[in-house]
Amino acid sequence: MATVALLGTLDTKGVEYGWLKDRLVENGVDVLAVDVGSFSTSPMADVSSDAVIAAAGADAGALRERRDRGEMMAVMGSGAAVVIRRLFDEGRVHGMLAVGGSGGSSVAAPAMQALPIGVPKVLVSTMASGDVKPYVGEVDATLMYSVVDVAGINSVSEAVLGNAAAAAAGMAKAYEARAAAGGAAEHKPLIGLTMFGVTTPAANEARERLTDLGYEVLVFHATGTGGRAMEKLVASGMLAGVCDLTTTELCDDLVGGVLSAGPDRLEIAGALGLPQVVSLGALDMVNFGPRDTVPPQFESRNLFVHNPTVTLMRTTTQEMAELGRRIARKLAAATGPTELFVPLRGVSAIDVDGAPFRDADADAALFAALREGLAGSAVTVHELDQAINDQGFGAAMAEALDHHIQKES
Repeated sequence: MATVALLGTLDTKGVEYGWLKDRLVENGVDVLAVDVGSFSTSPMADVSSDAVIAAAGADAGALRERRDRGEMMAVMGSGAAVVIRRLFDEGRVHGMLAVGGSGGSSVAAPAMQALPIGVPKVLVSTMASGDVKPYVGEVDATLMYSVVDVAGINSVSEAVLGNAAAAAAGMAKAYEARAAAGGAAEHKPLIGLTMFGVTTPAANEARERLTDLGYEVLVFHATGTGGRAMEKLVASGMLAGVCDLTTTELCDDLVGGVLSAGPDRLEIAGALGLPQVVSLGALDMVNFGPRDTVPPQFESRNLFVHNPTVTLMRTTTQEMAELGRRIARKLAAATGPTELFVPLRGVSAIDVDGAPFRDADADAALFAALREGLAGSAVTVHELDQAINDQGFGAAMAEALDHHIQKES
C-alpha cells in the first residue's frame, strides 16, 4: 500500500497532525509520522525527534540544552532531509505531506528538496502566498496556502488540510502504482539543454537534431532557477548528457545580476563524469529587472531594455576575461567527456555585427582566456567562424554530445 511520510512538530501540532493522519488513512494510504518537534516525545511518531537530530549528526541533549531555536530548526531540517531520503530509498514512503508556519516550512523544505523530482511533496504553509523560492528550490513541490494559521481544526483549516491530505494520498497512490509497474513507461534517454531568448535559434536546432538522434530533450530557461533545476536532474542521475549551450547565469553570478544560478554552476556534470557539450550563449549580458531597478553604479554602462521587465547590461572586456577563466577552470576539472563550442562571430542574437551588444574586443578577451585556461586539458575546443545562432552551430553540439553518449553506452 502507498505510504505518505507525515512530517511535522508532533508536540506543538499534535491535534492537527492526528487529524491529518486520520484523513490520510481514510483516503486509502498508510502513514509514517516523522517528528521534528524540538522537545517532542510524541507516541504518534514512527521516527522520533531524537532520531531526526541524530540523522543530522547532532547530539539531542546538548542541542536542547542550548535552547537556540535557529540552530534547532537548522538541525531538524538537515536531519529531516536525511530521514526522508532514506525512507524513500528504502521504498517505505511514496510521498510526503507537511504543514506549518515559517519555522515548520523551513524544516520541511530541505526534506522536500531531498526527494527526487516526480515523488509527491505537499506543503501547507502560512508562507505560501509570498516568496516560496526557499521552500520549493528546484523540485516539484506542491504548496498550498493555509489561509488561517495552523492552530487547531476549524471550518476553514478542515477544508484546506482535508484537500491537502486527499491530494497527498492521491499522488502517493499514483506514484506507488507506477513504481509497482516497474516505474515510468520506457522513455528515450534524457538530455538537458539550456536556452535564452537570444540563443533560441541555436537551442531549437540542437533540440531538433537531438530528437532526430533518438533523445528526449528537456529545455531549461537559463534564469538562475533554470540552471539549478537542470543540475538537480544531473545530480539525480536522470540525464544521459548535457547540452549547456547557454551559460549566461555565470555573468549574473560574477557581476551581481538577478539571474545567478550560484557560483557552482557548470560543475556538477563534470564532477559526475556526465558527457557534456558547452557553449558561451549570452555571456555578453547581465540581467536586471525594469530599467529603473538597474543599480546606480551601472548607469554609464551599455544597457538594453529587452522588455518592460528585463534590462540587459553588456559585459565588459575585463568581465569577459574573468568569465573565460572561470569557465576554463570548471571545464578543465571535468571527469567526463567535455567539448567546448566557441562562436567566434557572436555569443547571442544581439552580439553580432550591427547589433547593440556587439563588442569584438570583449569577446576576444573571453576567447583568449578560454584558450589559455584550457591549454593542455582534456577538453576538446571547437572554434567556429560563426555566430551562435548561425545554421549548423546547434546541430554540431548535438552531434558531438551524441557521439560521446553512444561511445559510453
